[in-house]
Amino acid sequence: MRLGLQVSYFSWPDAPASIGPTFGRIARNAEGAGLTSLWVMDHFFQISSIGPPELDMVEGYTALAFAAGQTSRIELGTLVTGVTYRHPGLLAKIVTSLDVLSGGRAWLGIGAAWNEDEHRGLGVPYPSTKERFERLEETLQICLQMWAGDESPYAGQHYQLDRPLNVPQSLRRPHPPILIGGGGEKKTLRLVAQYADACNLFDTGLGPDGIPRKLEILRGHCQEVGRDYGQIRKTALARVNLGPAGSTAPSGEPCVSVDETVERFGRLCEAGVDDLILSMGNDADDAVYPLLADVVGQVGSLTTPERTQP
Repeated sequence: MRLGLQVSYFSWPDAPASIGPTFGRIARNAEGAGLTSLWVMDHFFQISSIGPPELDMVEGYTALAFAAGQTSRIELGTLVTGVTYRHPGLLAKIVTSLDVLSGGRAWLGIGAAWNEDEHRGLGVPYPSTKERFERLEETLQICLQMWAGDESPYAGQHYQLDRPLNVPQSLRRPHPPILIGGGGEKKTLRLVAQYADACNLFDTGLGPDGIPRKLEILRGHCQEVGRDYGQIRKTALARVNLGPAGSTAPSGEPCVSVDETVERFGRLCEAGVDDLILSMGNDADDAVYPLLADVVGQVGSLTTPERTQP
């Protein structure tokens, strides 16, 4: 099992002046602890599950480019880009640029978008759910075409590109891996089966019992489109605060021990999760990362039942 970190809170003491130094330190700490990936949300306002919209929020790809300059190995992605926020041709160029400049470490994390207040506030069109999913599929097609070096015109229902040129090409071949976020059973998981290298589910609300059901639905979609289910990495977003028993994170949430965390992650691995992306209320605390390195060392040898099969 591989572990990553999502940073979703930037309102640290003395922000905004402290945002760059603190985020850079988190990126270096994550890499030093052995985490394989670093993620940020692709939002422009803070989301309600974390705090009011007036809290600090940085633009996702700018933050990832900054993190690339602070690190050398950890992979970088948004969890996840809203398809409505950037034209697909520009999005492919943005992710390609991040990949080239980071030495081949970029992911395309993408989803159908959901934060209507954010769209309305900044004047971004917010089409119907049906149209957003149509745009998501066209965006995936365009990105894959551009990463394949195919410059022929693209004529979709929502997007038309006369010459989808992409130079330089990504270092990662055949393309930066694609992660689609969400557990929608009819549309999202079908798009995962058809286009993606990874899915992302939420541990909260699903847990070890709910995740296998979602993965069985994904397996069914893979069978329908002729895709090898084992090729898709199954990732989940999990909230955890490591620390001594009885302590609390700055967010006010209770901390849990390394042993408790390893036990929980082991159950998620048994449920079929290959990669856990952690959201931590105390990710700015340097003292957390030796504990996290211990967790990485203990769960690194775990493999899902699916991946133990020949």
